[in-house]
Amino acid sequence: MVSHLTVEQRQLALRLKAKGLSLRQIGPQVGCSHQAVALIARAASRRPVRQDRWVPGPGRLRLCDREEISLGLHAGEGLTAIAARLGKATSTVSREVGGNGGRGGYRAWRAHQRARERARRPKVPKLACPQLAAQVTEWLKEWWSPQEISARLRIEFAGDPMMRVSHETIYQALFVQGRGELRRELARCLRTGRAKRRPRHRPDSTGRIKDMVMISERPAEAADRAVPGHWEGDLIIGKDCKSAVGTLVERTTRYVLVLHLPGGRGAGSVDAAMRQAIATLPGELFRTITWDQGKEIAYHAQFTIDTGIQVYFCDPHKPWQRGSNENTNGLLRQYLPKGTDLSAHSADDIARIARSLNNRPRKTLGYMKPSEKLAELFAHTT
Repeated sequence: MVSHLTVEQRQLALRLKAKGLSLRQIGPQVGCSHQAVALIARAASRRPVRQDRWVPGPGRLRLCDREEISLGLHAGEGLTAIAARLGKATSTVSREVGGNGGRGGYRAWRAHQRARERARRPKVPKLACPQLAAQVTEWLKEWWSPQEISARLRIEFAGDPMMRVSHETIYQALFVQGRGELRRELARCLRTGRAKRRPRHRPDSTGRIKDMVMISERPAEAADRAVPGHWEGDLIIGKDCKSAVGTLVERTTRYVLVLHLPGGRGAGSVDAAMRQAIATLPGELFRTITWDQGKEIAYHAQFTIDTGIQVYFCDPHKPWQRGSNENTNGLLRQYLPKGTDLSAHSADDIARIARSLNNRPRKTLGYMKPSEKLAELFAHTT
């Protein structure tokens, strides 16, 4: 009976026969007996046949490509020669043959059907199995790495294929939002504790600053605002990112220093402006500075050596760790609106803006002015 065969299978059988293969050679390639091939060859059935509607995506191997691979293997050709004839990479043909029985066991139709099954979406995730997810979760909490978990599952559940999962699947379940098979907080159980992955083959293009001291190491006195001298810094960017001014805000008094940056927002300009700004106040008012991970503060190590002021860095994407600075920058935007050229403001303009803001009552200070709060601190320390 050949009624169960698709149009593609019948056409494949006829093409292979036309190219000189015997009925017994064609049968395994098409996925039927040689008697069925004989029936197809003698007279095509007039019954309606079901259509195989799956079409591989662009760049994927098609049935005719797999047919050529099968014929090439039958003729004893090398994989490189077959790949060249198909216009594919040798590695593509090598993976196709190796994953479908090798040179001696490759069958075009069977390989095509396997490719179709692998392409079906959506797939049921491995970790949707409650028993597997529970076991992976238990071992993650014991600080096992995904590689260790994957290997141990094969040992302890050797006879149960449902209790196997690759380490890559575990990583994806942890790091890809929306998967939901494993709780996101389990990422803390990994050695690195990272909340995302970075492919090894991709260079780090984020311009990470060397020798950063993170905010977690900042003294506790900076967090409660009881001791003055702890500052938060950042840049305000102008039109088309071609101009900028810097800001330093003291956490206890909300006193602000606005940095004039006529030379741009490079690390050298910011470093020079910071050194000039801190010279305007007594040294005891500068203990630490907390900044985000911008490249403009790349000279922080030498700055700390020369001034004795330790620079700390916020965690990525956590602006609330510099809450006073973020709030003050919002107020400064009334003077320096977004989308304007900040280089148009002279050093005198910047100083005038800073004086205006420091003489502006602040709700968080009980409607005292930052300048008054700073003077009050001076009076208590003298």
